[in-house]
Amino acid sequence: MKKYLGLGALLALSALIAVPALAGKDDKKAEAAKSEPAKAEPAKGDAAKAPEKKADDSKPCVGPDGKPCAPECCAGAPTAALAQMQATAGNKVKGTVKFVEGADGKVTVTAELEGLNPGQQHAFHVHEFGDCSAPDGASAGGHYNPGGHDHGLPEKAPQRHAGDLGNLTADKDGKAKYTVVVDNLTVGKKFAVIGRSVIVHAKTDDGGQPTGNAGGRVACGLIGVAKP
Repeated sequence: MKKYLGLGALLALSALIAVPALAGKDDKKAEAAKSEPAKAEPAKGDAAKAPEKKADDSKPCVGPDGKPCAPECCAGAPTAALAQMQATAGNKVKGTVKFVEGADGKVTVTAELEGLNPGQQHAFHVHEFGDCSAPDGASAGGHYNPGGHDHGLPEKAPQRHAGDLGNLTADKDGKAKYTVVVDNLTVGKKFAVIGRSVIVHAKTDDGGQPTGNAGGRVACGLIGVAKP
């Protein structure tokens, strides 16, 4: 009888020990579940939209034909351009205007002309169209002005027509050599001069609106690709 009671007591004691042990396991599972990070819910509404793409900062390019081309052509875009100036009807101005784009993006414009009025300042600008077919140069259109700015002189108006190049001064023989560096034009990328024209005017550009009161057009030259 003592042995039987001893066995019963032993079984009861085992049951008492097992219950807390099982309870401990359940508690651990519950704690583990709490510590697990919550699964992300599928995005809804505006949150479900794909992230916005960054603006494309690539600059449009202009090919050798003066027409826009794909952005990848920028790598081979021309860096030098040349206009052979021809006199308009009744005038005798001729020469060259060269555009060279540097590594810093600035463009050096060099004009070498003759047949000008001795000792006088003459305005010259890049005009919108590459067309010098009209006897008076009117086919070249107005000043090249992609930014929509007011007219101005390079030394006074950073925000001006991209085609505003200022004035050159003829010597006593009617010859002029003039250089200006600008940062609002390029040769073959955005704001390209290739495919446009250069106009030399009869008078001085005084910076007034809308085009500097520069008078008639005494020479016109189409701007094409030049050897670097």
